[in-house]
Amino acid sequence: MKKTETPAGRSGAAWKDITAALEKWREALRAEKSAPGDPSVTTVAERYSRSPWAVLVSTILSLRTKDEVTLAASRRLLEKAPGPRELLRLTEEETARLAYPAGFYRTKAANLHKIASLLIEKYGGSVPAGMDALLALPGVGRKTANLVLVEAFDLPGLCVDIHVHRISNRAGWVTTSSPDETEGVLRNILPQKYWKNINPLLVLYGQNVCRPVSPFCSRCVITGHCLRRGVDKSR
Repeated sequence: MKKTETPAGRSGAAWKDITAALEKWREALRAEKSAPGDPSVTTVAERYSRSPWAVLVSTILSLRTKDEVTLAASRRLLEKAPGPRELLRLTEEETARLAYPAGFYRTKAANLHKIASLLIEKYGGSVPAGMDALLALPGVGRKTANLVLVEAFDLPGLCVDIHVHRISNRAGWVTTSSPDETEGVLRNILPQKYWKNINPLLVLYGQNVCRPVSPFCSRCVITGHCLRRGVDKSR
């Protein structure tokens, strides 16, 4: 994974800004009695007792898909296929119908069948708890692998999606061009104890306050830790 460095002299200040921001977000959410987290993947993880297979299926379905669609599709599919062996008893067309209307549902169905076969062949039907092994599965990128490590195995993972990438660059903590690059920098400058929290907190904040276009800067609790890069219009 390519790593893009933070601006000269910013790395020390950056991690202090990030950790201070995370604490402020946590306090604000606690005051509002809001629960951070991915509503679909986290809900599925809890419903299925942190089953690695359930988390993996849900995370794959969640890519480019709204949370409510992901949750419904995950429940439908996992009822019929609570494990990889059960999935392979379905045809790809049946799997695709259960995954619909998740984005790219046919591609995801095909990948899930390939994944199920590999898990049975190489891991006895279990989902591996390692980054490299997860990345070797069809359709699994770093975001998916990190979410599985965190939600299913309670391991340190740093999940960087579009919200984490956007806010980290907007605030001036990193200067990167892709989520993978952002993850590489954050792994270097952010204390590991914050890795699991940064994604749920920034996803919730990115959806409700720090939006891609015209963010609600007037409602932001971290203005002292944000450079507002690229923000031409705000509310």
